[in-house]
Amino acid sequence: MCIYCSINSCIIVITNKWAKKMDPNTISNENSKELLDALTHIWNHTFSFLNSMALKCAIQLEIPDAIQKHGKPITLKELANSLSIHPNKTHSLYQLMRLLVHSNFFIIKKSTPNQEETYDLTLNSQLLLKNHPFNQSPFAILEMDPIITESAHHLDEWFKNENDEDESPFHMIQGKKIYEHISSELKFNDLFNEAMSCDSRIISKVLVNSSEFKGLVEGVESLVDVGGGDGTMGKAIAEAYPEMQCIVFDLPHVVNGLQGNGRNLTYVGGRMFDAIPHAQVILIKWAFHNWSDENVIKALKRCKEALPNKGGKLIIIEMVMGIPSDNVNYSNAQLLIDMQMLSASRGKERTEQQWKSLFLDAGFRDYNILPILGPRSIIQVFPA
Repeated sequence: MCIYCSINSCIIVITNKWAKKMDPNTISNENSKELLDALTHIWNHTFSFLNSMALKCAIQLEIPDAIQKHGKPITLKELANSLSIHPNKTHSLYQLMRLLVHSNFFIIKKSTPNQEETYDLTLNSQLLLKNHPFNQSPFAILEMDPIITESAHHLDEWFKNENDEDESPFHMIQGKKIYEHISSELKFNDLFNEAMSCDSRIISKVLVNSSEFKGLVEGVESLVDVGGGDGTMGKAIAEAYPEMQCIVFDLPHVVNGLQGNGRNLTYVGGRMFDAIPHAQVILIKWAFHNWSDENVIKALKRCKEALPNKGGKLIIIEMVMGIPSDNVNYSNAQLLIDMQMLSASRGKERTEQQWKSLFLDAGFRDYNILPILGPRSIIQVFPA
């Protein structure tokens, strides 16, 4: 029997097995538990969007800031008063906080004289504080903006399209690509830039204090941060390595009006698909996952042209799908963001083999991967 026949036989056996289980007249106790577990699994995924909405509500109500301002763990009544919430809605606030505690954004303590429950911050909610140096609220609000989430409601419609004219679900719904929308809507453009900056703030600090990154840039005289936005990453590197000449390279409308430090940081406008300023190291953070393989290869070739053959390297900060990790949150984040890329720009997170194919097609000779940034990795790529 061929392998395909064997597989089909197995599928038939499994299907018949479950068909019997679904017969209401033959459901055993074991079958009942399995069915209820499956039902609960469906519920958890059906209602999981409310985790996002609860987080969005907490940010917009400024609950983390209210707890910080209180100066100590806060009771539910104190929290309601500080948020100017009507007393009749205090129990509703309790429902919200109960979910946010379950999601590990807050923690319950017994810290009053009568052992009343109080709420305190966790590290997760500290990263939502307005005055926190690594505040991630802009990123969260951007990704939960209705104009972003609406696209995901039309994934089935996009998949059913017989033609490929609509680049992404976002393009199909909005009539333009996401980057066209960003550049045309001032308020959304500001939110996008702020979101990218807050991500760069935390990653840049992790990098400049990382022994692995120090090893990557030791002795480097020049570096170009491609797609560097307002220069958050470039500034951090320039300050950490004052002998290194750093260029922040992005679209003209992004860098227009931005000033360097007059020493080792400058801004240059342009498109990475046309040409990239020459440097010993080119850094690209979280940009390629927005683009098709064809566009990534085009940009990689521009990178190769801008690098010296000897001593030059490309440093990419991106996800590498499938790298083993003991942290299940990393793989969950990768899978979810991969779907977000599909919905917003028809981009994708790539496996090591997919990255390797792109590098070889663009003319690079070798690479290595350092999985040291949580769900993301540092990929070093070397020209031929």
